[in-house]
Amino acid sequence: MNRQKVVIAKNLEQSLQEAVSNCEHDRVFILADETTQRCCLPVIENHSCVKDAKCITIGATDTHKTLESLTHVWEELGQGGATRHTLLINIGGGMVTDLGGFAASTFKRGINYINIPTTLLSMVDASVGGKTGINFRGLKNEIGVFNNANTVIIDTQFLRTLDAKNIRSGYAEMLKHGLISNEQMWAQLLGYDLEQPDLDALRNMVADSVAVKERIVTEDPTEKGIRKALNLGHTVGHAFESFALQRKPVLHGYAVAWGLICELYLSCLKTGFPTDKMRQTVSFIKEHYGKMTITCDDYPTLLELMTHDKKNVAGTINFTLLGGIGDIRINQNASKEEIYEALDFYREG
Repeated sequence: MNRQKVVIAKNLEQSLQEAVSNCEHDRVFILADETTQRCCLPVIENHSCVKDAKCITIGATDTHKTLESLTHVWEELGQGGATRHTLLINIGGGMVTDLGGFAASTFKRGINYINIPTTLLSMVDASVGGKTGINFRGLKNEIGVFNNANTVIIDTQFLRTLDAKNIRSGYAEMLKHGLISNEQMWAQLLGYDLEQPDLDALRNMVADSVAVKERIVTEDPTEKGIRKALNLGHTVGHAFESFALQRKPVLHGYAVAWGLICELYLSCLKTGFPTDKMRQTVSFIKEHYGKMTITCDDYPTLLELMTHDKKNVAGTINFTLLGGIGDIRINQNASKEEIYEALDFYREG
């Protein structure tokens, strides 16, 4: 898989010009959703390198991360005269970069693409690392491929377009990066004021967070080993997210935050994670993310959703747990009783 270039932009126009110039192309298309077309596309649409680009628009939110939206993108590329030498620029959150990356990876057996993430979640997680895909049959990211963008351009000016919920959603992935990195980063994240976010301070924290993911992805591009560290909180989190899709959808980062509660509990139970650090982290999550209401009757459904996690082997649910902050334990198993105990902790705490 090609190595992607991640740029923390100080001059967005210059960074985009360089990224476009580095991709041989005959045409340029821009993919946005209805929200980013309105709020973010105006920031770049007058830049000379994209002034002739054709814009493709899809519906906003994860409910549109579907085969139907993917088909629409393919059709618009085809009808617009795209060839194997065409460039696609994805501007938006994780839904847009995931779906756009998958569209680019499969159209004409693969065209170049650039990601310009506009949400905190997509800056620190979705746009970096080459995972692309769509939801399918009610399951998160069920269909997709590994294929890096040529360039990811991160400009934190876009964070000014976000509401508080979307800031918190992305911050959950940063919290995960702190947990798998070191105590200094973890403590800084717990000490940040999420209620009155300082976006200038957040810019440096975003760069640190992206560096954690880049380091791990470079070591293990296709998730054969240590990249599974990035799934901390996601085995249970994706189950919460898929469960919510059937009722009232929740933002990805909220589901991950709730998954962290359960998986840190399992880490205390099975791999010796310090109880005091677990409780500090859980307290931060509960303060800023609340929780989704579930009952004991929902446990079998959540367990069934966990069995579809892509880390699983031969039907055994596979967790990434921690022995301590930065002490990563991949390929950990838990019994049904232990998983239910973790759900009890989440529900009753």
